[in-house]
Amino acid sequence: MPDESGSGAAPPVKTAKQLEKEAKKAAEKAAKLEKFKAKQQQQQEKAAKAKDGEEAKPAKKEKVKKEEKVAAEYKSDTKPGQKKDTKCPLPDAYSPKYVEAAWYSWWEKSGFFKPEYGRKNIKDVPKEGVFMMVIPPPNVTGKLHLGHALTNSVEDAITRYQRMCGKMSLWNPGCDHAGIATQVVVEKKLAREQNISRHDLGRDKFVEKVWEWKEDYGGRIYNQLRSLGSSVDWDRACFTMDPKMVKAVTEAFVRLHEDGTIYRSNRLVNWSCSLRSAISDIEVDKVDLAGRTLMSVPGYKDKIEFGVIVSFAYKVEGGSEEDEIVVATTRLETMLGDTAVAVHPEDPRYKHLHGKFVKHPFVDRKLPIVQDTMVERDFGTGAVKITPAHDPNDYECGKRNNLKFINIFTDEGLVTEGCGKFSGMKRFDARKAVQEELAKLGLYRETKDNPMVVPVCSRSKDIVEPIIKPQWYVKCDDMAKKAMEAVESGELKIIPDSHKKTWNYWMEGMRDWCISRQLWWGHRIPAYRVTVKGKTSEEEVWVSGRTEAEAKAKAVAQLKVKEGDIVLEQDPDVLDTWFSSGLFPFSIFGWPDNTDELDVFYPGTLLETGHDIIFFWVARMVFFGQKLLGKLPFKTVFLHAMVRDAHGRKMSKSLGNTIDPMDVIFGISLEDLHKTLYNSNLDPREIEKAKAGQRQDYPNGIPECGTDALRFALCAYTAQGRDINLDVLRVQGYRFFCNKLWNATKFALMYLGSDFRPEKGFVQKLIENKMSSSKADDAFRPLPGKESLCSDTGLQMLNGIVQGTPYLSGTQPTTTDLEAFNHLGESPSYWKHQALTKWFHRINAMSAAEKKSLPKGKGLINQAPSPLAPKDRWILSRLSHAVDACHQGFLAYNFPQATTALYNFWLYELCDVYLEYLKPIFQGNDAGAILTARHVLYTCLDCGLRLISPFMPFISEELYQRLPRWSAQEPPSIMVTPFPKVEDYTFRNLEVEDEVKFVQKVAGVVRSTRADYNLPNKTKTELYLRVFCQNSAEILRKYGSAIETLATCSKVEVTDSPPAGCAILTVSDKVSAHLNLKGLIDPSKEKEKLEKKKVALVAQIDKLKKLTEVKDGKMPEEVRKNNEEKLAQSLIEVDRLADAMAVLATL
Repeated sequence: MPDESGSGAAPPVKTAKQLEKEAKKAAEKAAKLEKFKAKQQQQQEKAAKAKDGEEAKPAKKEKVKKEEKVAAEYKSDTKPGQKKDTKCPLPDAYSPKYVEAAWYSWWEKSGFFKPEYGRKNIKDVPKEGVFMMVIPPPNVTGKLHLGHALTNSVEDAITRYQRMCGKMSLWNPGCDHAGIATQVVVEKKLAREQNISRHDLGRDKFVEKVWEWKEDYGGRIYNQLRSLGSSVDWDRACFTMDPKMVKAVTEAFVRLHEDGTIYRSNRLVNWSCSLRSAISDIEVDKVDLAGRTLMSVPGYKDKIEFGVIVSFAYKVEGGSEEDEIVVATTRLETMLGDTAVAVHPEDPRYKHLHGKFVKHPFVDRKLPIVQDTMVERDFGTGAVKITPAHDPNDYECGKRNNLKFINIFTDEGLVTEGCGKFSGMKRFDARKAVQEELAKLGLYRETKDNPMVVPVCSRSKDIVEPIIKPQWYVKCDDMAKKAMEAVESGELKIIPDSHKKTWNYWMEGMRDWCISRQLWWGHRIPAYRVTVKGKTSEEEVWVSGRTEAEAKAKAVAQLKVKEGDIVLEQDPDVLDTWFSSGLFPFSIFGWPDNTDELDVFYPGTLLETGHDIIFFWVARMVFFGQKLLGKLPFKTVFLHAMVRDAHGRKMSKSLGNTIDPMDVIFGISLEDLHKTLYNSNLDPREIEKAKAGQRQDYPNGIPECGTDALRFALCAYTAQGRDINLDVLRVQGYRFFCNKLWNATKFALMYLGSDFRPEKGFVQKLIENKMSSSKADDAFRPLPGKESLCSDTGLQMLNGIVQGTPYLSGTQPTTTDLEAFNHLGESPSYWKHQALTKWFHRINAMSAAEKKSLPKGKGLINQAPSPLAPKDRWILSRLSHAVDACHQGFLAYNFPQATTALYNFWLYELCDVYLEYLKPIFQGNDAGAILTARHVLYTCLDCGLRLISPFMPFISEELYQRLPRWSAQEPPSIMVTPFPKVEDYTFRNLEVEDEVKFVQKVAGVVRSTRADYNLPNKTKTELYLRVFCQNSAEILRKYGSAIETLATCSKVEVTDSPPAGCAILTVSDKVSAHLNLKGLIDPSKEKEKLEKKKVALVAQIDKLKKLTEVKDGKMPEEVRKNNEEKLAQSLIEVDRLADAMAVLATL
């Protein structure tokens, strides 16, 4: 211990030479003592083991059993909304549960998601401008699926990027009332729990029940969006049945009805008999059948036959017994509504029947034989039965030929009155009965298989029936024309370009839109049927109004009668859900009122969604925006692809390949995956098939991947114009990537040390060779505290200082040395910190009087940084490339460009190369090199975490909060910290990149050879490089130490005369590598190992060759490609083994 005594006479002052000599002796003595103690401890441990004898053996066996590592969880008492505790040490390994805890509620409570954050109000628009996007509102009944996860991963990444780029950013959330879906859910709940229907309750009471259900369960989808890290402004969340949304819907309907855009008409609609409502085209699933198929239909015990065409005859009126026309149909029951038979006007077979009639066999009805060019003469008999009220083509034919329109089905799907013995039957029971009766009358001809498309209601799984109903329609032709012009002029940009053709296809063939639905839940249509007391009218009169009073005033003005004589009855129907969704981009901001929010945020910047709703939602928002506000609702539309399974199949519950994103985030066992099938709507017979699909794809269940990995994977998959074949194992790969980020940052924090403070512009000065110590005060820094100083990093820092100068403040001792000496208390390890040990003994040798008389120190002397090494310049160049690639990727909506650049930078460049290169530097004693390395490493981490933050918000925040900051004025969260700008990272150096690429090729060849001979990392080899190009030789000499580290070599030498007995490896036509393996391997044993490996590979190649010769169609394409890849890889391995054995022959 230091001598602190101050008593007695002052000893003579020793010269610097004497002090140095004494310090050297003391250091050597301490080193010998340390070595002796270590040897003594080793001998004691050896003796103890020998003494234990047999007792030690069982203990060894027990050690072999590895304890299962439990993923770390965040245990600190952080209340919701409080900032997470980042003072506790980082867990050893990355754990999604730990990382993703606590951050989201802090972000939300801090207001980071709000456009007003850091501003006075929304009128305080920054020079960077505004970014605004609405979320495609999910259904209130919804459960998060992979489509939602993809949408939100992409949209959140875009929003976070724009926010970090300084724009006032708003991503507005919302939820759709989902008319049909919600009504079905609540109706089922009432039937299950109370055994009642909505009709038992009545409309008002039923709607109350729906609101109750919405309050209890409607928030689930929002909570799931939170778990995905979605940075939406929750204070602006809108439900499409909120009062302000109701006001907007009413206003839009009335305005459009007043100008004639909305009108009422009696037309064919898609009718769901189960729901007793019209449904939109998007709610109709088109099921392709190759031939006869039995399908389950709600309300029927037995399956119903589809995929067949039935032929029967109509007898010609007034003709002979043989005079008949044979027609065919896939919906035999509809013949009850036939009102004509059509033939082609130029078909010679039927010219003699023009103007004649056929007799209906079951009802008193004559059917005219009409001529219509829609008939295909070569199909079937060339004659077509016409049912105008139940088929779209027949409807048009009926209008052209002035035919009767006879509806033969009730809303419930029963045959109506007037159809003889079939009246009151269910429609598919009538199908059987009609065929039986036709057979009895001798009119049935045959039934044949027939490929067809069956329309199925996606909500009820019922077969959709075309039925004529009076409905409300939106006239779309003019709006479609303007929407098409907006895309053609470039005013509205659609990405990818391939979807422009789809857009034009929909716009050119645009039909008027049926907007009424026969439901109770939704926006009730603000239209009223008008009757006048004491009067009857054949034509219905309808008026619309924002209120009933307004509607009555319109009726009075239109009919010119007294107000007291007017009777109004509001239409009981509600509007199609897509009507309110089409108003979403401006109704959320209070339209029709002129609000500040509408002024600032409309039109929006971007609409991002799946390409499957380009017509159903995107087009309608464009229609309403242009029609009602005179402006497009957004400037750009980005349409992402559809998510399929790893085999490219559509996600389907019956295949067992649907994936709940929550199961990917948190993980799920195979057993629990099976359990999810029992809670679905699957037919019990399909459950076993689905379970088999799950067993094949997820034999061990789905591993816990975390939110960041799932988000990154989905964005990485989003190549424009292609569907996404999602492989859960690839998501798991990105979870391992998170672990790389974790370990890289832990490594950096260890070597940066708690005292490290980054200096702005430090790296740029090094790049420009402008580093200098201009001010005297800048030459010193404060001495860290005791804990920091005594850490490995602190001792290393002190050791680095006293390597270049005798004392901590310069050439003379000061109070800074004494303070540091007292903090340390005892001599550091001589073997780790030789220079520091000598310094310690120099101070220890000083007398109390000498210590007392020391001048006041200014702190630790700042070492001059070393110039940037080639590897430093290389990693900074790759960082510069990553910054540029991320900006380009985001601006072009090419997310794989950004994710690939980030993945490569973190994994292959920073972790695999640069951190390996840094290890010997940080373990060395060159203070200048360490200082430079710290700043370069910090620059990479700081920038790299900010770049990846939009894709991986949780891990980037967790790690960023642990990094030292540039200043105390830095933003509190990474998500409100500026995104790296291209102009701030002008480090690109293609010459250095080419050099390092060349060096990595050399190291790669050496590593591969070491792997072939099973050399462990602890066994280092000598490498001699024979180079036939002066420029290449200079490069390899310059990077000699880097090659040593990357190729695990003890020596790297560029020479024209490598020693004999080396393995000779060809790097290129200009470089051969000579690897000295003598004494490191046994050539005969290695040859034997390689021979065995070769035999196994040859057998595998033979097997794979046979498999690749299997004829097309007998093997799935995915399996074929797999086999071809394995074969190519195996052939390469055989060639490498041959090269390795050839080398062994020379040793």
